[in-house]
Amino acid sequence: MAKNLSSRQIIPVINLFNRQRKVRLEPVPLKAFLGRLAARLQLEKSFSVVLVSNRRMKEFNRNFAGKDYATDVLSFPCDDSGMDEGYLGDIVISAEKALEQATKSLDNELRVLVLHGVLHLMGFDHEKDRGRMARMENELRRELNL
Repeated sequence: MAKNLSSRQIIPVINLFNRQRKVRLEPVPLKAFLGRLAARLQLEKSFSVVLVSNRRMKEFNRNFAGKDYATDVLSFPCDDSGMDEGYLGDIVISAEKALEQATKSLDNELRVLVLHGVLHLMGFDHEKDRGRMARMENELRRELNL
C-alpha cells in the first residue's frame, strides 16, 4: 500500500545554541519545549534559538535595532527571497536578562521569550498589529502553562 506523501507532516529542525557562560541552565527541558511549541503552532520550517550574554545582546541590539542596551530577545526572520524556504529564522535571547526577569523560574522565562520570538518569526508584530500578537501570546501562555 503506497503512502500519501501529501499528508506527511514536515518536522522542522530546531537548533538550540548556548553561547554564554554566565547563567547555568539545563538545555534538555528547553529543547523539549521547542519541539512542543513547533508542533502546537504546526510549524513546518526550521529555526534556531541562540542564548547569549548581555554584552553580546547589546552588540546585536545596537547593530540591528539601533539601541545601545541589552534587550531580552531579538528575532531575525528569514526573508522570503528564496534563499532557504525551509528556514523560519533565528531567535537570540540574553540568558542574563532572562534570569533577571524571571518571576517563576529561569526555565519558564526562557520559554516565554522563545514563544515571543517565534511569534515574531511567524510575522506577528506587537508594535503594529493592534494587540493581535499580544492576544495570541497570552492564549498560548495559558495553554502552555507559562
